[in-house]
Amino acid sequence: MSSTRHPHPLSGQVALITGGGSGIGLGCARELVQDGATVMLAARNVERLEASATELRSIAEGGAQVLTVACDVTSEQSVTEACAAANNAGKFTMVVANAGYGGGGPIHLTSLDDWNGILGTNLTGAFLTIKHSVSHLAAHGGGSIVAISSIAGPVTHRFMTPYDVSKAGLEMLIRQTADELGCRNIRANAVRPGLVPTDATEGIMTLDVILNDYLEQMPLGRVGSTEDIGKLVRFLLGDESSWITGTCISADGGHHLRRGPNIEPAMEMVLGDARYPAGPSSNS
Repeated sequence: MSSTRHPHPLSGQVALITGGGSGIGLGCARELVQDGATVMLAARNVERLEASATELRSIAEGGAQVLTVACDVTSEQSVTEACAAANNAGKFTMVVANAGYGGGGPIHLTSLDDWNGILGTNLTGAFLTIKHSVSHLAAHGGGSIVAISSIAGPVTHRFMTPYDVSKAGLEMLIRQTADELGCRNIRANAVRPGLVPTDATEGIMTLDVILNDYLEQMPLGRVGSTEDIGKLVRFLLGDESSWITGTCISADGGHHLRRGPNIEPAMEMVLGDARYPAGPSSNS
């Protein structure tokens, strides 16, 4: 038997998107509102949130609303309030744990503040988002959580240790969530984007030697787009993926088949020989 697809299959449902004011978070929101979902955009930059909300309202369909809430994912109180706001907006069944940032530098020169900042946002922020959303999802009969990981989760990126560790930890958090909360019909998955042009990757995109190295590691030979990631996240949030949980899906042009990016040229330009601790080389 053939079935007719509902024109707005997410109508009546609410999604919370952390880091929703720009980049991949905004790309996810675009896909959701066109399928009828109400979105609660959560981020620290209120001005950017409102500008993004205005854009989304112009393409929203099926009764979708676009709402915003100021949120710092490193603050438990702030995350609690954001989750409550999403629940107050309607049937809160979808979460996109997207807030995060990266940084580069050698291990021996990485400050504790930089380490704590990246881990605090990328990993602890996702933990708090999941912790304070799952009771709402369970009360509505279940739901779907998608975390934005990275190819840096499974593939080493030299000179990006805090970021790599945060994404590897995030993927275990997702697997734990899926295993523990499947009994409440809550699914949890992660998406591993490759290089996608956003504000966060601007530094990489402007250095030809690094950009070209990224492209050489991608069998498909192009960078991604926020639409590429948004469509995959949309699939994982909806009923189309109702038997998928606890998995991490790469969307990276095949980059995961090869090696991580080589950002050493940038480190050499900035630090010279200091990019490594002083001492004899194992290659000498």
